Amino acid sequence: MSTATNRFVPAMLLAAALIALLQGCSTSPRFEEHFGASVRANLAAQVIDPAAAKNASPATGIDGAAARAGQERYQRSFKDADSGMDKSLVGATGAR
Repeated sequence: MSTATNRFVPAMLLAAALIALLQGCSTSPRFEEHFGASVRANLAAQVIDPAAAKNASPATGIDGAAARAGQERYQRSFKDADSGMDKSLVGATGAR
């Protein structure tokens, strides 16, 4: 090998190393500018009426006693056996 080639290879390696090191100093994308924007957009999309918290009028349609009885009946339905279900309609073969 000639002396010019002997000096050229280390110079190229040094240049490649410097370029690789300078890549770390390059500008990076600004991820933090939009950080959490998709979460906030999804939460906002789930709100039907943003002014609902300011509504002071109570909900109408059912009185308290009927609502409580319905809720208790619903809770009991998980504890009691399925006594109201027609067993003849439920089968493994699908036949009645």
